[in-house]
Amino acid sequence: MIEVPVALGERAYRVMVGAGARHDLAALVASAVPAARRAAIVTQAGIGVPVDPGLPADEFTVPDGEGAKSLSVVEDLCRGFARAGLSRSDVVVAVGGGVVTDVAGFAAATFHRGTAYVNVATTLLGQVDAAIGGKTGVNIPEGKNLVGAFWQPGGVICDTEVLSTLPPREWASGRGEMAKYAFLGRSPGAGRDPDASLLDLPLAEQVATCVRIKADVVAADEREGDRRMILNYGHTLAHALEAAAFEPGAGLDLRHGEAVAIGLVYAALLARRLGRIDDHRVELHRRVVSGFDLSASVPGRVEPERLVSFMARDKKARHDLTFVLDGPDGVEVTHGVDEADVLATLAEMQGWQPGGSR
Repeated sequence: MIEVPVALGERAYRVMVGAGARHDLAALVASAVPAARRAAIVTQAGIGVPVDPGLPADEFTVPDGEGAKSLSVVEDLCRGFARAGLSRSDVVVAVGGGVVTDVAGFAAATFHRGTAYVNVATTLLGQVDAAIGGKTGVNIPEGKNLVGAFWQPGGVICDTEVLSTLPPREWASGRGEMAKYAFLGRSPGAGRDPDASLLDLPLAEQVATCVRIKADVVAADEREGDRRMILNYGHTLAHALEAAAFEPGAGLDLRHGEAVAIGLVYAALLARRLGRIDDHRVELHRRVVSGFDLSASVPGRVEPERLVSFMARDKKARHDLTFVLDGPDGVEVTHGVDEADVLATLAEMQGWQPGGSR
């Protein structure tokens, strides 16, 4: 078993990574939430990963898909917690992928103004990224993850054994986030370019490597003052594409990590347009994304101006267009990007023209 600490002082917790890690849930709950006398298990119908929190428990299921990340689902959960008699000293256990950990974590953050929760991540995306760091939230029609709270879990379990049943596109989604960490895990001047060598490690080490990178960033900037925003590398366009996919007739079918892969290449093209990186660095982004067996092509047609409107609402934005971009000092937050450059880069990437023609 690999244990990765998330060093947050009094809110510090452990991420446990390895085959069979879910069987240590009861011990983790007893250690992290010793006053708990009851648990609420939040999951989805198709997850099929039984867990034992070591306490009497009620199970709550949320709908499948990104549509579960809504305020109405959070209300349903909180009402269910109340009917089950869950107290402020008890614990919520989220069992599932990023959708489940996001919505269950937000429900826990708001129920009794803050109830402890523990994540049991069952997808690669959840294990390498979504379940760690305490960012919880839901979507609204105006954008993705615009309503939420910072609420750290009491612990996280990443059981790599349960990943064996994941369908191919869920693996691809997780690898999109892993590709992001290929750029965040190396400092400028380290003497080695980002690559897909992470995939050469045993699965538990792949997960633990990503967790360590994220844990270090979160420990340095828990509430996303600036440094933590680099964890959103590739996400500005990704979130815009995901928001656009919710609209009627969009015709977009993208998992989160697939959208991030597209966003990584887009961010590289934008950085080159702004003079931050050169052609070699753009090609490196394409090679890394390809090395993780991902595509940088948008599977459908989206109005460029519509994407820009979603980007302007991104949670990193400060009344401007804000991106996380590569540069001479590595990946960093860049505020005040000109809309003309954003649109021109969309055109460069996919052959879009102003007005949406293609």
